[in-house]
Amino acid sequence: MADRYIEVSLVKRDVTCRAKLLDDRAPITCAAVWDALPLAGDVYHAKYARNEIYALFPPFAETEPPLENPTVTPIPGDLCYFAFAGTELGTKSYGYDREVRAGTTLVDLALFYERNNLLLNADVGWVPGIVWGQIVEGLDSMAEACNDLWRSGAAGETLSFRRA
Repeated sequence: MADRYIEVSLVKRDVTCRAKLLDDRAPITCAAVWDALPLAGDVYHAKYARNEIYALFPPFAETEPPLENPTVTPIPGDLCYFAFAGTELGTKSYGYDREVRAGTTLVDLALFYERNNLLLNADVGWVPGIVWGQIVEGLDSMAEACNDLWRSGAAGETLSFRRA
C-alpha cells in the first residue's frame, strides 16, 4: 500500500500540518479515519494529558477499532484516537458546551504537539490511545498555534482533518 497523508488544521489560525498515516501499525484505525474524512469540529486543549489538542466526533466506524499501536506517553507529532462512553466525559470538569450523557459514544481525535505527555486521568486512571498518524511537516508552526490556543482560548476555533 502506498503511504497516505492527511492535513490537520487549526482553521481560524490558518495553520496546517501534514501527517503520515501509520497503516502498518494501526491499519484498522487508519482505515476508519481515512474513510470518514473530512472531519472538523470544535477544538479543545487538554487539561490532563498536557500538550494536546483534540476534537470530538460521533462514532464513524462500523465497529470501534481495537487498541492497536497503543500508548500512554504520546510524543510530539502523534495523532491519537480515543473512544469514550458519554459517562466518562459527562462531568462538568471537562468543560464541554454540549450535553454528554450515558448511552452515547464520542470519538476523540487528538494531536500532541510537545513532549512530556501522560495519558493519566484523575477520574478513570490510565487512558491508552491508538497512535494512528505522525506529523511529518509543519509541527513547529502547529505547536506555536497550539500554545497560543492554550493561552488565548479555543472558543471559535476548529480542528480539521482532511486527505492531503
